[in-house]
Amino acid sequence: MLLAGPLTKQVVRGSGSGVNDAFDCSHAIPPGSKQYFESLQSKGVTHFKVPLSWAQILPTGLSSQPRQAVVTCYQTLLRQLLEVGLQPLVVLHGSTVPDALRSRFGGWESQELVEMFQQYAEFAFQEFGALAHSWVTLSDLDDVWDEGQPAGAPGFLQNTLQLSKNIYQLYHQRFPDKGRRLSVGLRASDVPELILFLNNRDLNIVGCDMKDMLGELDMQDAQASHSIPDYTEKTMFRNSYQSVWEKFGAQTTMERDLFLEDSFPFGFQWATSSESFKVEGGWLEGGKGETIWDRFGHDGLAFANQTADLACDSYHKVDYDAYLLRGLHVNTYQFSISWARVFPSGLRGTQSEEGALYYDKLINALIDSGIQPVVTLYNWDLPQALQDFGGWTHTSIVEAFKDYADFCFSRFGDRVKTWNTFSSPWVVSHAGYGTGEHPPGVKDYVVSSYLATHNMLKSHAEAWHVYNDKYRLKQGGKVGIALNSDWAEPMDPSSPEDIAAADRYLQLMLGWFAHPIFVDGDYPATLKTQIEEKKRECPHSEPARLPVFTPEERKRIQRTADFLGLNHYTSRLVNSSDGGCTPGPQGVGDYQAHVDPSWSSTASEWIYSAPWGLRRLLNYISTEYLNTNKVPIFITGNGMPTEYSGDTLNDTSRTEYMRHYINEALKAIVLDGVDVQRFTVQSLMDGFEGKQGYSHRFGLHHVNFEDADRPRTPKQSVYFYSQLIKQNGFRSHKSDGFKGVKIQPTRRPTALSSSEVPSKSKTVWEKFSHQSKFQRKMYHYGTFPQGFSWGVSSSAYQIEGAWNADRKGPSIWDTFTQKPGSIPGNSSGDVACDSYHRLEEDFYMLRALRVKSYRFSLSWSRIFPNGRHPSLSQNGVDYYNRLIDGLLAYNITPMVTLYHWDLPQALQDLGGWENIDMINIFNEFCDFCFATFGDRVKFWMTFNQPHTIAWSGYGLGEIPPNVKNPGIAPYRVAHNLIKAHAKVYHTYDDKYRASQGGLISIALNADWIEPKDVNIFREVLAADRALQFKLGWFAHPIFKNGDYPDAMKWQVGNKSELQGLSNSRLPAFTEQEKSFIRGTADMFCVNHYTTQIARHATLRLSPQSYKYDHDLLEAEESGSPSTAITNQRAVAWGLRRLLNWIKEEYGDPEIYITENGVATDSKTTWDDTGRVFYYKTYIDEALKASDIDGVKVKGYIATSLMDSFEWLNGYKVGFGLHHVDFTNPNRPRTPKYSAHFYFRKDFIWSVSTASYQIEGGWRADGKGLSIWDKFAHTPLKVFNDDNGDIACDSYNKIEEDVAILKQLKVTHYRFSISWSRVLPDGTTKHINEAGINYYHRLVDALLAANIEPHVTLYHWDLPQALQDTGGWENEAIVFKFRDYADLIFSRFGHKVKFWITINEPYNVANIGHGYGTAAPGISLRPGTLPYIVGHHLIKAHAEAWHLYNDTYRASQKGIISITINSDWTEPRNPYKQEDIDAARRVLQFYIGWFAHPIFNGDYNDIMKTVIRERSLAAGLPKSRLPEFSLEEIKRIKGTYDYFGFNHYTTVLTSPVNYGKLQHYDADRGAGLIADRTWLDSGSSWLKVSPFGFRKILNFIKKEYGNPPIIITENGISERGPFNLNDIHRSYYYEKYINQMLKAYLLDDVDIRGFTAWTLMDNLEWATGFEERFGLFYVNRSDPNLPRVPKASAAFYTTLINCNGFPDPALGPHECLNPVLEGTSAPVRTSAPAGTSAPVRTTAPAGTSAPITNNAVRFLGMELFASDAETGLNTTFALLIVAVFGVICSSF
Repeated sequence: MLLAGPLTKQVVRGSGSGVNDAFDCSHAIPPGSKQYFESLQSKGVTHFKVPLSWAQILPTGLSSQPRQAVVTCYQTLLRQLLEVGLQPLVVLHGSTVPDALRSRFGGWESQELVEMFQQYAEFAFQEFGALAHSWVTLSDLDDVWDEGQPAGAPGFLQNTLQLSKNIYQLYHQRFPDKGRRLSVGLRASDVPELILFLNNRDLNIVGCDMKDMLGELDMQDAQASHSIPDYTEKTMFRNSYQSVWEKFGAQTTMERDLFLEDSFPFGFQWATSSESFKVEGGWLEGGKGETIWDRFGHDGLAFANQTADLACDSYHKVDYDAYLLRGLHVNTYQFSISWARVFPSGLRGTQSEEGALYYDKLINALIDSGIQPVVTLYNWDLPQALQDFGGWTHTSIVEAFKDYADFCFSRFGDRVKTWNTFSSPWVVSHAGYGTGEHPPGVKDYVVSSYLATHNMLKSHAEAWHVYNDKYRLKQGGKVGIALNSDWAEPMDPSSPEDIAAADRYLQLMLGWFAHPIFVDGDYPATLKTQIEEKKRECPHSEPARLPVFTPEERKRIQRTADFLGLNHYTSRLVNSSDGGCTPGPQGVGDYQAHVDPSWSSTASEWIYSAPWGLRRLLNYISTEYLNTNKVPIFITGNGMPTEYSGDTLNDTSRTEYMRHYINEALKAIVLDGVDVQRFTVQSLMDGFEGKQGYSHRFGLHHVNFEDADRPRTPKQSVYFYSQLIKQNGFRSHKSDGFKGVKIQPTRRPTALSSSEVPSKSKTVWEKFSHQSKFQRKMYHYGTFPQGFSWGVSSSAYQIEGAWNADRKGPSIWDTFTQKPGSIPGNSSGDVACDSYHRLEEDFYMLRALRVKSYRFSLSWSRIFPNGRHPSLSQNGVDYYNRLIDGLLAYNITPMVTLYHWDLPQALQDLGGWENIDMINIFNEFCDFCFATFGDRVKFWMTFNQPHTIAWSGYGLGEIPPNVKNPGIAPYRVAHNLIKAHAKVYHTYDDKYRASQGGLISIALNADWIEPKDVNIFREVLAADRALQFKLGWFAHPIFKNGDYPDAMKWQVGNKSELQGLSNSRLPAFTEQEKSFIRGTADMFCVNHYTTQIARHATLRLSPQSYKYDHDLLEAEESGSPSTAITNQRAVAWGLRRLLNWIKEEYGDPEIYITENGVATDSKTTWDDTGRVFYYKTYIDEALKASDIDGVKVKGYIATSLMDSFEWLNGYKVGFGLHHVDFTNPNRPRTPKYSAHFYFRKDFIWSVSTASYQIEGGWRADGKGLSIWDKFAHTPLKVFNDDNGDIACDSYNKIEEDVAILKQLKVTHYRFSISWSRVLPDGTTKHINEAGINYYHRLVDALLAANIEPHVTLYHWDLPQALQDTGGWENEAIVFKFRDYADLIFSRFGHKVKFWITINEPYNVANIGHGYGTAAPGISLRPGTLPYIVGHHLIKAHAEAWHLYNDTYRASQKGIISITINSDWTEPRNPYKQEDIDAARRVLQFYIGWFAHPIFNGDYNDIMKTVIRERSLAAGLPKSRLPEFSLEEIKRIKGTYDYFGFNHYTTVLTSPVNYGKLQHYDADRGAGLIADRTWLDSGSSWLKVSPFGFRKILNFIKKEYGNPPIIITENGISERGPFNLNDIHRSYYYEKYINQMLKAYLLDDVDIRGFTAWTLMDNLEWATGFEERFGLFYVNRSDPNLPRVPKASAAFYTTLINCNGFPDPALGPHECLNPVLEGTSAPVRTSAPAGTSAPVRTTAPAGTSAPITNNAVRFLGMELFASDAETGLNTTFALLIVAVFGVICSSF
């Protein structure tokens, strides 16, 4: 090294004298400096000395206030040196201390001055470090001494030397690369004195650089002989903590807490979080395995013995939680996956598909809501099965976690782009394996805690490498870890020992995990040193045993994170102490932790609010871990708990906590440059908080854990957070203008002619009123046009409250409601929903609903308190500006109603709407609104329901202003309203439309009116007149010709003349007024709720009344569901007709449905299933009008956003999608249920019948009586006294029956044998050969026609002789049945290869022996007899199966099973756990009653538990459900070759408590209903619900081991007049069979055959011949009983011929052509002898072996794996031929 410099400057000291001094950048760099440097370099100089001036760079001493010109000057100087090839040697300090610091702190003996210098050094390194590789801290100690006290002062020297060491460590921490040097400058003469001082003080120095000596002296330790090793070891590690503490420790409280009003960076991620075990519930759903937290709760270790079994029930509430997140407005949601839900045992081989599907659903819902999922793989809930093998202390868990992570990445990684491997692993090690407070409850801080950490670190690394190696390139995500850490501060800020102790606190908490991952792959030196020291100190009581990573492991762990996640909640004050030999962090770390009593406390004893700690911790992390490993920080958890008591919704303490912590994060970003990219508030909702159970509440949303529905309600902190997110910080931003849905103005067409009487729109009745119920109810699946506007509504008086706030004037509704007795309960809108003060709450709901528009009204008296402009209230204007701007900020279009009934009282005092002056007064108000809000509002409605204003307000006097003048005032008021509307329209059109580009209309209300008899002309006339009087009163002038409809003018004029009046009571418009009114609407806005039935009537002349002018009477449509409001039934089909009528009547306008909804009782707080049904049906009718009829429906507005003041009903009813608690002053809003609404070649095609239903011949040829013979001959048992004496006479019509079977082209025919026809007394004592012969002839005829017989041994018609001895109640029946089966097998088994033992044992047991509505008609013991009968049926089946298996299978090679029937069960409300439980219970009591013993062994646990518990509770000694012995269980289990299954419909279930009633229904404990949108049939119990077919087939697959399934019955009935055009049956089969196709093709359900019920109309048991299921009609009026094919027979024939649904895209398929009568022989199936193996297929003899490939054939399609999805895309050509043709022909 050859050193030159520094540059000098001329400094004048006194008069006339000058000396050279070092250049300090106080002036510009001297000219010619660069040439000077070049000359030095040419002479061999390598380095140039550059002393920095502390005083010039930081004149105030604060690094936050640099003199930028000086900094730039030095940077320029250093660059000049480098450009000429000279290396700068930068001297930090060789001049003077800034005056500001000298005057404040004195000399170098001051610790504060030392700390300020260290901050200066850090600043210098930051600004100049990249330009210089050689540094000197203090160039000349003599010069420094001169600034302070004598050199011998021990405080000075100690501070100076410690400072040099700290700066050395700081420098190399910032610049770890080789080739950099830093030293302290000394004169040679000073060295001996300094060494003497070091020896005397037992201190160490890192190294030195001799001043003015050429050469290089490497930094090295220069230890004194009497050094203190302990001190050395504790001060040699990197000093990040001291850097941060020196930066912040001197802050005053005011400086520390100064609030930063600024914004977060663009794109900042705002998040909230949840953890699986805290919220999901469903602890055993879908095969989920037990977790350690499940075990913890079940062992009673949580608060009040609470468990997480149900928690928040998020497992069933994905949509609900997505709703909350949308409302909260976060863009990111962090949740954890339950390891045991996807791998129940923790190992890959036990994967649960249902668990994975749950997370698929959640992730998809998030993405659909525009929310990015962040997934934590492990959040404390280890599968208990893994814990049983040691959990995190066992090395095998590393591989298990790797497999689990691999699965998650592969399954979800296409959508999840951010992964946390672990969250707060320190808590797992500390509380789970150290203190034992958390599960698994291991109390071993010496070994287990450290071992758990060791394995978690290795697991994390393996997961990271799996992602990095296999998925990163394709998926492009990030994997990190979320570490928890407090901030630690020295209890005594002046104590170096406490400072060091605080550092140790962080190293032992955060560093335990962060140092290996982010630094060097190993534990921090501090931790290792402390433990080694403890080992020496405690040879007999080792407090800690730290595992050691191998070099390979260190390398694999190092830098395995793409970000550092931080969970931070609180801070601690730390002091140094002797921890002795006590295990745990405080003992090993030699410190004690405390809290400042002045810090705000929370419900948790460990969380105290110290927000400044977050900023400091972020700075520490950035310095300690991310200085070289440049990855961002994500704050992955921050929050505080409140107690579950008091006002749980008004959580101001949480709001303050969040406000300050988030602001500290902002400071770290903006002021300190820390790279923080996300903030996550913990948590989304209250949950199960581990040991504290539900007593601690972290949630932004309150969860009512006392309600089984687990409703969630936003707390006040939600609205704070959402507002913060909206502003992206703490600086408000104004809206950028209109962002709502762009509305394209469409000008009205030219005027229309006046309506005729009746109007031409009567075609609507002609088109729709003759529809069948099936056609009317058929659900239409489709979508509204793109750009369709979905919205919700409210009105000012109903929700705003604040009736007199901020100068608002009283309205007529204020006056009315404040008069006692006006409204039930003296309710009023004084406060209402308090929306005037709660805009954020309303925005939350609108965001959550994802509506495109929000309809609200302006309160006239809030803007103009007395109704006139001079009284303007700016506060009112400001409120609506905030509302409009807020809507636009969330891309919601404001739809504004100018007048919604709340007239200023001051204007009513002038006569209100009866005063013609109101026209101009209203225009003045509207003009102001257009001018003030029209730049942002593009959709205006002048009036809401003017009909209601005129009739209810001025006619009936029911609503304000309560004028009762029914004959005159309504017409006068309506006249003024129409003219006022037109005036306002023209004002907008003339003054504002060109610049604002909006639309304006009026919202009219209309019921649909259906004639009482559409075939009677005057009834149609009456219905048309009703519509003209209600809707046409206003629509006809505005949309047609400017005048009232002729029907109205004629009626009122004639009535007036009959009343002796000279003029009509209906005012007349002048021609000028007509022209002015005509066409004053840009779209048609209609409010609709219900339908009425009208009939003509001549009504009274006196008193004069608008109502009597109609000359008609209206009545409810009694066939539709009622609602909470009288005369407002839910008649969905009326909406479609009304929309069509508007289209026809008013020239096909664009229509917005501006109100539609239903009222429920105020007690309906959450579970508003009726509202869901209402919306489903009404919206579908609007869709039909749009999609099928071509009506221009442009938008739909649901009424209403939330429960509110419902006019005359007060708060007794609610229309809201959200429940509002009006008893709570905060008016909390809780979403209701309605808010979340807003095959192969050898396939068997068959048809079926049953002997009693078709055979007849009830006494023919020696047949014995059956129980159905007796039942049907008992009065009042069978409808219409029908019986099966003749039935379809199939006993005598084998040829006819086989002929129609051949016509159908079926491959199989399922029929039953009449037990009493072959064994008249039920026993083999007498065999009736005539009966045997009948079945031989039938079987032979079938085989001759190439139709395979499928025989049922028992289809309900027990010989009466056996019933007389007890029937199925008598266990002897088991062997009687076996004997009967033996006979049939022996006689027919060589011909019959398909057997069913018993058909629908459920119906035999419960319908016949419980309800008694089927033979034998017993109902006296409904709590015991059904179970006894069922018990014997199961055993009888098993005996018959074993008989066949043991005796006949080998020779006959057939298959045998039982047919079980079941509906699919859905929860009535899928978000209610009790409804879900009821659905599961009903299913187990239905299908499970018989399937579980046969397929799984014994009755299912639900039945056994419920019946036992209810029996014992009723005082019975044992369960009413009989028990199988172990031998019986073994004999019954597996007695099947396939699953015979009958299915028709689906039911919705909810729990019903029957008390102690001992009955099957009471045991089942559920009520059953149907969704009213499902199509009806001829049977009250059968609703068309095809989706349930696929679901129950999947249930069978999963529950019973995917057995081969043959659908042995499926079909639909009709009743009433016969109609061969049975379109509903073709529709039913098409939909159900397609669901079966999906189950087979997509779900891998092993389906082997389908059987239609039934071949022909027959005796449908107790309903006689009234209900008809047949594909063929049987004409019972003809004694020959001819069979006539219905349209569905052709459909089914084509379906069979095509073996499914050919794709029309492939062109006409040959199967659609006529087929020759002959068919090839059917493929028979056989099972190996002596087995119960699934059905196997064998080719007939002489055929070649099948070619094996990867294709599967199903329903006529050959599908390879890659083409499997094609099956779902097949369209139904058959439907086009057989169904649509029928539809067309019916019109």
